Amino acid sequence: MANKQLSLHVVGLTVLVLLLSCFVNYSVSKQIKTYKLTRGKLSVTFTNYGAVMISLLLPDRHGKQDDVVLGFDTVDAYKNDTTYFGAIVGRVANRIGGAKFELNGQLYKTDPNEGHNTLHGGTKGFGDVIWSVENYVPTSHITFIYHSFDGEEGFPGNVTVKVTYMLIGENKLALKMEAKPLNKPTPINLALHTYWNLHGHNSGDILSHKIQLLAKKITPVDEELIPTGEITSIKGTPYDFLEPREIGSRIHELPGGYDINYVIDGIVGKHLRKTAVVSEKVTGRKMELWTNQPGVQFYTSNLLKSVVGKGNAVYKKYAGLCLETQGFPDSVNHKNFPSQIVNPGESYLHVMLFRFTAH
Repeated sequence: MANKQLSLHVVGLTVLVLLLSCFVNYSVSKQIKTYKLTRGKLSVTFTNYGAVMISLLLPDRHGKQDDVVLGFDTVDAYKNDTTYFGAIVGRVANRIGGAKFELNGQLYKTDPNEGHNTLHGGTKGFGDVIWSVENYVPTSHITFIYHSFDGEEGFPGNVTVKVTYMLIGENKLALKMEAKPLNKPTPINLALHTYWNLHGHNSGDILSHKIQLLAKKITPVDEELIPTGEITSIKGTPYDFLEPREIGSRIHELPGGYDINYVIDGIVGKHLRKTAVVSEKVTGRKMELWTNQPGVQFYTSNLLKSVVGKGNAVYKKYAGLCLETQGFPDSVNHKNFPSQIVNPGESYLHVMLFRFTAH
């Protein structure tokens, strides 16, 4: 009897040790850390909180490095961030009108975190969760992974999401966003919400930056920034950036600034299409962007109001620009927009490629 009790005691201790081990491993995997990729003079820092891009150091025409993305000094600051600085946003980026959509005859209600609409996945979208690191090579790439659960912020089905940032050569950064629904059809539309200022994150506004957007059409919006369902020409409007010009040249003609989805020229498919070119004359820096997505949201940080960022820099209105390649906003409620519904057995793939130069 004593041996039996001892045996049960040993088994109990073994189970307890295993449970504690699992808890410790889970805790370790959920620690929030920072990670750096470096090659040549290109250096990018990330955190697994929101898979956020914290900084990106680039040389100017004289070789002087500057951080060209807006952000914060500490990871904790991102937890209270309402700007989505550098975050991967989803499960559905941009807006869902009325915070609801119908799929296969069923009505789904998502989290209304912007009035009665859903923005960037809801109150706790992918930019506000802790991702795990699946793979990390400091001179090459980092892969973050997140398991989104059925009903998260109102969206159906379990989804496995992976985000890989990769250095290519000494002046290119690629981003691959992948997602696989496991048990239910669901909308998926991920986006990178980095705010760029090629003069340096603390240099003031981006109104003198020149931009070219290779898109002849936009999806106009109502007063709540929800698409009307139309697709209209930019010809003769302040939205026309087919030829490079300064961002500030016609911004006064718009209420607040630019915050609109452009329909990227060309055929949507597996091949990347050139989407935008941004240049800054003082430093000579230039950024080119390619993607496989149908749209890009051009946003001029219209809502920034004296946000204290890295090195106590104060980010005000127009301090940065966002180029968020994406599916069209509110596609779940507009049948004429490209579908964002992904079924079990199918995969979502979103690729961005940045090329940086200085002359």
